[in-house]
Amino acid sequence: MDPRAALPDPLPRYLTHLRVERRVAARTLALYEDALRRLADGLAAQEVPLARTQPHHVRGLVASLHGAGLSPRSLALQLSAWRGFFRWWGREGAVAANPVDGVRAPKAAKPLPKALPVDQAVALAAHEDAADDPALAARDHAIAELLYGGGLRVGELVGLDCAAGPQAAGWVDLADGTAHVLGKGRKRRSVPIGEAAVTALRTWLAQRAGLAADGEAALFVGQRGQRLSDSQVRSRLRRLALQAGLPTPVHPHMLRHSFASHLLQSSGDLRAVQELLGHASISTTQVYTRLDYQHLAKVYDAAHPRARRKG
Repeated sequence: MDPRAALPDPLPRYLTHLRVERRVAARTLALYEDALRRLADGLAAQEVPLARTQPHHVRGLVASLHGAGLSPRSLALQLSAWRGFFRWWGREGAVAANPVDGVRAPKAAKPLPKALPVDQAVALAAHEDAADDPALAARDHAIAELLYGGGLRVGELVGLDCAAGPQAAGWVDLADGTAHVLGKGRKRRSVPIGEAAVTALRTWLAQRAGLAADGEAALFVGQRGQRLSDSQVRSRLRRLALQAGLPTPVHPHMLRHSFASHLLQSSGDLRAVQELLGHASISTTQVYTRLDYQHLAKVYDAAHPRARRKG
């Protein structure tokens, strides 16, 4: 593909349309120009005129680019650019049907969620910074214990109030060690949180009054006395992980992943983990079986006489 070669008509006119009429960003325009050049070169190699492009030609180009190393995400961008071009050209009456309609990029492999090893997750949840303000240290400790001990989403955590009520999105019942949260799709669920989280929450609540503004219902508040935001929780958790000596940055969802994978490794009960996480579909929870398999594979490689060990 020669970037200096002129694009065949009407591709330059389409790019002008994108730049002048659609006012697309320069970076997007460059990406689309690259995609259209791939289309033109690929069809020229097959001696297929643009106006006679058929779906099987498009699928062949996708397969060729995939074989050359383009990722599913890059291929999806190519198809988007091609589809937009043929749609525009069709409005000019040059083609009767869009040959890219119905052609999809290969599915991208879903990356495994990142979970902490058990010892690191426990160390983070148990860590308290003696040099920090006692109230903030107690709050951050309770947050870490609740995220790891209950598998809460960060939005569910910051939505918790101190007490149940008609306006409360969620609350924690310390008497029975249960967090009642409002999850995705505004679905409520109740999650046991464990003795360590209950103890940490009691310690925080004893300090909370010194920070919270008058009338503030939120369980977790910042130095200005208002409900903590998602970003504030992320920032404080990164700080806590650094203080605890963890070798990797930690975000709230990583503790949710750790909760799920560690529970599944110990229990093997996928349905129970699904309910605790609040997943609508069991297929969403099944990703943690892949994490568990990775753990088992490492144990096998390290211990079994027939495992393939590196010399």
